[in-house]
Amino acid sequence: MLLLAGMMGASAATSDQAAYRWHNVAIGGGGFISGLVFHPAEKGLLYARTDIGGAYRWDAPAQRWLPLLDGMGADDEGRLGIESLAIDPSDSTKLYLAAGTYLNARGSNGAILRSSDRGATFQRADFPFKFGGNEQGRGNGERLAVDPNDGRVLLFGTRANGLWRSEDAGAHWNEVTSFPVVAKSSSASAKAWNGAQPIGIVFVQFDPASGTHGVPSRTIYAGVSTSEASIFRSDDGGRNWHAVASQPVGLRPNHMVRDARGRWLLSYGDEPGPNTMHDGALWRYDPANGTWSNITPLTKTEGFGWGAVAVERDNPDVIVASTFARYGSGDDIYRSIDGGRTWKAMFARSAFEHSSAPWTTLSKPHWIADIEIAPEDADRIWFVTGYGAWASRNAHAFDGGAVVQWDFPMRGLEEVVPLALVSPTQGANLVSGLGDIDGFVHGNLDMPQQRFEGVLFSSTESLDYAGKLPGIMVRSGSFHQRPEGAVRAAWSDDGGKQWTAFKSEPPEGEGAGRIVVAADGKRVIWHPRKGGHWITANFGGHWQPVKGLPKTAVVVADKVDEGIYYGFDAVTGNLYVSGNGGVEFKEAGTGVGAIGDWFAAEPQTDPQRSGEVWLAASWRGLYHWSPGKLVRIGGVDNAFSVGLGKPERDGAPPVLFVYGEVAGQRGLYRSDDEGQRWHRIDDDAHRFAGMIRHVTGDPRVFGRVYFGTEGRGIWYGDPQ
Repeated sequence: MLLLAGMMGASAATSDQAAYRWHNVAIGGGGFISGLVFHPAEKGLLYARTDIGGAYRWDAPAQRWLPLLDGMGADDEGRLGIESLAIDPSDSTKLYLAAGTYLNARGSNGAILRSSDRGATFQRADFPFKFGGNEQGRGNGERLAVDPNDGRVLLFGTRANGLWRSEDAGAHWNEVTSFPVVAKSSSASAKAWNGAQPIGIVFVQFDPASGTHGVPSRTIYAGVSTSEASIFRSDDGGRNWHAVASQPVGLRPNHMVRDARGRWLLSYGDEPGPNTMHDGALWRYDPANGTWSNITPLTKTEGFGWGAVAVERDNPDVIVASTFARYGSGDDIYRSIDGGRTWKAMFARSAFEHSSAPWTTLSKPHWIADIEIAPEDADRIWFVTGYGAWASRNAHAFDGGAVVQWDFPMRGLEEVVPLALVSPTQGANLVSGLGDIDGFVHGNLDMPQQRFEGVLFSSTESLDYAGKLPGIMVRSGSFHQRPEGAVRAAWSDDGGKQWTAFKSEPPEGEGAGRIVVAADGKRVIWHPRKGGHWITANFGGHWQPVKGLPKTAVVVADKVDEGIYYGFDAVTGNLYVSGNGGVEFKEAGTGVGAIGDWFAAEPQTDPQRSGEVWLAASWRGLYHWSPGKLVRIGGVDNAFSVGLGKPERDGAPPVLFVYGEVAGQRGLYRSDDEGQRWHRIDDDAHRFAGMIRHVTGDPRVFGRVYFGTEGRGIWYGDPQ
């Protein structure tokens, strides 16, 4: 049994830079694209914003998405969620992003990013309050708008701080104090899991006909997410505002678009989305005579709302609109070619192409919060979902009775949130556990794969493989809507392709949590959420409680000796070891010191040598735990995640990969000599706002590292 006599120090590490080639592990989509914006004057210029993964520009010649914010550093943690996106209709080089993810303690104050080169570089204006790119109402919009007649003038509708204005192309901002106070009232809030949440002003629209080139628009509209009077108008360039007469009330507006006749189309729901919406409508407003017309496709909403509406640029009679939260029969796109008098549902006569992302065969369109028709090609309708975006090839053919063909053009747009990554010693080089789309065996890192087969979870939260029999794997996960009696853990004996449910769950806990398997694949320890540690020798046929561990301890299995497990408790900093197959643990002598229950520590065991453990201990640094001693690696000031990879030569220690701070500099580092010298391997183009997680080395490819991000997918890197 491994016990510690005391803690030893280590000499200070040195570091330098090493060049790496970086690639997304291809999945294709996988997250919520909250908005799409076409430039009206430049063919093929399209942008996408996401709720946690930054913004993208569509590269039409290459047919792929280009990420725009990967270079944001750790100082911008909490700003990869994009609240709104705007283009300058009079200048196709200009782009504006309202960056800020959360209103709560996880969020940072928002910033407006402005670019004059289509997002290649940005300048910024910091705001004194938070934005909500991943909060309720994030699919509404656009909150940020540029005057099409004078690109110096911008307006930004906020959630709780009213309307803001810039007159110097986004460099400086001031509040428009004359805007109605309803935008800051409780009626402009909505229910969220943690209480009422401000939604505020959800869109701003300039009327281009109210100005001329170089002369600012005088007529502006703004929508507030309230069931009271919600549509406001200014006729003096935004100085004074009044509620539009005769407007519908009782529902919240979420989108507003202008047709070629100068009329406005609006979509409504009783909630801002995206989680729920139980009622809704579509309305058309004609400012020429002040009339409102109800053009809702269905007279009875059947418990759902309307997410978004779009109209062809050159034909105001062709309109499309999306249902929202229609969970019974599934969401759909409705199409009208007679100005909204009659409508047809499109999906009943649609074919969806799944070859570019095979896993989408199991995913139905939902959260259709935005829909757009390409200005230059009306056959091309784009709509977003909770897992990516679809685009039609032949929308006009639908009108003649043909089947609509839908593509999933998500190449380059990777927004999954990895929750667990393993690189086993045999089989596929990478297996992933993901939020919302379960997980994959990545037989080809550069091609999207099919999801796990057999047992399917909504999210896989923990993965492990047996060190001596790496084809044996275990995983634990959760369901958005758990089927009655469904067990939240599964095992595989073919490297993660096919999964079988455990026979039962432990008698306490809420599933998911963390699960590990012994080196010989025969014993499994499951630490379910809000439960203790439980061990089974027959995949859940019988459970017994593990002795000697606090509930807050994290457990890993030795990859060589099936009798040894290790534990670490971040609350106290204590280390634990079991030498009897995980049945009982004992304290292992000196600990590393308390870190706090907010830190989920993840020790890593050496895949080739027994008794070797590496521990990323946050601000307490990096530790090497080996027989009889615990060593803190000098020079590593913070270690947030650690992974082990193939040694440079046979018999050498494993390569170490650490995301943390070495010699005072945050980054992703590699060491080939157990931490004596470190090479920084990330670069200024790949920082991901400091949201690097689950660092994992490859035990078969020297120098290769994998890591997850919070919203920019999985990445792998190889030395150049």
